[in-house]
Amino acid sequence: EHILEGAGATVLITSEELLSRQPRRIDTHSAMLLARDLVSPADFTPVSRVGMDPVQIVFTSGSTGLPKGVTVSHGNLLAAAETVVGYLGIVATDRIASVLPFSFVYGMSQVLCAVGSGAALVVERSPLASQLVTNLRTQQVSVLAAVPPLWQQLLNVPSFRDEQLKSLRIATNAGGHLPVPMVRALRRAQPQARLFLMYGLTEVLRSTYLPPDEVDKRPDSMGRAIPGAEVLVLREDLTPCEPGDVGELVHRGSTVTLGYWNDPVETARVFRPHPLRPPGAPDSERVVFSGDLVRRDAEGWLYFVGRSQRMIKTLGYRVSPDEIATVVVLAGGGSLERLRMYVGVELPRHMQPARFELRDALPRLPSGKHDLAALHS
Repeated sequence: EHILEGAGATVLITSEELLSRQPRRIDTHSAMLLARDLVSPADFTPVSRVGMDPVQIVFTSGSTGLPKGVTVSHGNLLAAAETVVGYLGIVATDRIASVLPFSFVYGMSQVLCAVGSGAALVVERSPLASQLVTNLRTQQVSVLAAVPPLWQQLLNVPSFRDEQLKSLRIATNAGGHLPVPMVRALRRAQPQARLFLMYGLTEVLRSTYLPPDEVDKRPDSMGRAIPGAEVLVLREDLTPCEPGDVGELVHRGSTVTLGYWNDPVETARVFRPHPLRPPGAPDSERVVFSGDLVRRDAEGWLYFVGRSQRMIKTLGYRVSPDEIATVVVLAGGGSLERLRMYVGVELPRHMQPARFELRDALPRLPSGKHDLAALHS
């Protein structure tokens, strides 16, 4: 409902099944027409558009608050498709699995890559990981994109963990940091697949990636900027960080979107003039201040530290929950007491959790990512 109102939508294309899931009735000013009732496509007159014209409004996942509508241009989509197809090496003979929702920029990316390369798109929506593995094998999928929770589900399926999908040649991760143990497990399970560890945000679509040849050497890295883009790591005073220092990731390039729909305040906060532009240069270019804290090593490789909005102040220190989560994952399975002992040895006192809680499962967003807001409520 928040998304429908925020976007100012005048047409809703849906199905009876999806409509029945709405908690409240959607008020309409005209009759609702179900997609199945459309007998034939309507005639239309093509509208002329240029690269900077808006093409879609994509809402953020809402993991740090209410979803915001990101206004994406035709040029953004074209640049993203050409860039991703290029560095992944997708060709017309590939078969790309579409397992993520189209409302998620990472999910829509599979559609764009198929269109941009001439590859086949295999739409798969099985709720069971075991059935998904069977379908991937049957459909001879060669390109698979997933988020960390889905990779974990797949690794729990013996036919994925212990048997190679011979047709699979490209695997990509985005939508969250893939813990090193999962990277190692994925490499063991599907060694024939070239694994790309990617980072992006709705406001810039794609930002960085780690090439497959570097994954075994630096599995905790988010890579470097995508072709045609630049990633800055800046201090609070907007000066560049030295290697090893933590700063905010700032992205510039052709995939920087137009801003937030009907939200000039948030647009001005996140989409700002390039702070390091040459003296005298116009300030028309906008760069995206991601809110993500990263560090860059001496060789130029980037490493994710955490979201600035999620930093915790404890015992006088600023602590990233993501750094704690990385250590917890390394502890492996076992009892709470074993976990407490492991964390007590591996983490300094100011980073040690005050309370541990075991759950059978964690809530998720429609994108497949973990729903942190639901966990806090």
